[in-house]
Amino acid sequence: MPTYITLVRYTQKGVENVKDSPQRLDAAKKAFRGMGAELKEFYLVMGQYDIILVSEAPNDEAVAKIALTLGSLGNVRTESFRAFKEDEYREIIAALP
Repeated sequence: MPTYITLVRYTQKGVENVKDSPQRLDAAKKAFRGMGAELKEFYLVMGQYDIILVSEAPNDEAVAKIALTLGSLGNVRTESFRAFKEDEYREIIAALP
């Protein structure tokens, strides 16, 4: 399955209810599974973003649905990227003219 990286920022509502964040993470994992995806890695980070997620999903549409589902709850804003693993990168480069 394709790999995705999602950068997450807490909204004001999310920060105000940050102690509920572990339960929201559990719900997010269920949302990923419900869309046929898997949340592979979770990182709390410092800097411009609050959380980085690494996931695998069947397609871009599934990731868009997950992002909209999570965002609609009002606790986070997300930005997702399709990521290519090393073997995929090598295939892409090898196929260049």
